[in-house]
Amino acid sequence: MSPTGRYQAGITSPQPAQPNLLAVVADVGDAVAVGPLLAELGQTIRTLTSGADARLLGLPPGDLTVTIGVGPRLVRMVDPSLPGAADLPRFSREQIAPQARGGDLLIQICASDALVIPIVAAALLDQAGHRIHERWRQSGGRGSNVPVDQGLAAPRNLFGFIDGIVGPHTTAEQQRHLWLAGPAPVAGGTLAVLRRMELDLPRFARLSVADQEAVFGRHRATGVPLSGGTIASGPDLGAKTPDGRYLVPADAHVRRANANAVGVGLMLRRSYSTDEPAPGLLFISFQNDIRTFTNTLTRMDNYDALVKFTTTTASGTFLILPGFDQQHPLGAQLFH
Repeated sequence: MSPTGRYQAGITSPQPAQPNLLAVVADVGDAVAVGPLLAELGQTIRTLTSGADARLLGLPPGDLTVTIGVGPRLVRMVDPSLPGAADLPRFSREQIAPQARGGDLLIQICASDALVIPIVAAALLDQAGHRIHERWRQSGGRGSNVPVDQGLAAPRNLFGFIDGIVGPHTTAEQQRHLWLAGPAPVAGGTLAVLRRMELDLPRFARLSVADQEAVFGRHRATGVPLSGGTIASGPDLGAKTPDGRYLVPADAHVRRANANAVGVGLMLRRSYSTDEPAPGLLFISFQNDIRTFTNTLTRMDNYDALVKFTTTTASGTFLILPGFDQQHPLGAQLFH
């Protein structure tokens, strides 16, 4: 699909997200001119997604998308007051090696054809050459999609629960919560958070279905909140049983991470399940205010029942650059 436009592909398009992903996080050499590097990557993305690049080795690109973001160090080099200039704070339940925290460059590659992804990654890394140094990479997959609402579907995670039901899904919600409106160099971009998590599947599987549902605050089979309604309904956090117990438990994930309860905006989640190096989740969220993520996770760190089944092993935040085309190279507004 076309990579050009106001916004980069691979965030809200396509919908639903492709079933296969590779995220590559790298550092950029100190003496490297960032603007020309990004412009070259953007041009390579255009030739790859159009099928015109010989490095595809004859494979059709299909619904290939490549999404590029820059890390806080590069943003601070331009202007420390810009969105995306702040590193993520540290949170509980992290076992992150130094090379798996932070990074200067995110290359997110998604496609329906799994074979396309490593070929595209090799072409992009070849284009960048010695100007970048890879930190870590993670492949992921998404299961079959479950209908959530009109035109919206979401996959299940490795815990068996539907993942990504709540988010800024309408155009109006995305303008309010997802896309950066300004200043001019970042308008049309967004802020991404990546968190690779190992999931304690055996311990979670030993819980009864009712206890698993209490952890999430939703019914496992249908995704409907424990307070009732439909899968697309917001949980009624005040609903109680006749004897006064909350239908959505006090430590349920949908309560602790609820945007209204936290007092933040909505985040668009485009997460992928992982098998290597361990069964888990590559959590990916997009939002136009980093506090949407940090305040939510801070609140989850305190008494979210889901957190105790997770261990984070890689983490980073990136300013996803505005869209680009032939006349406006990738990153040109930010890195002149």
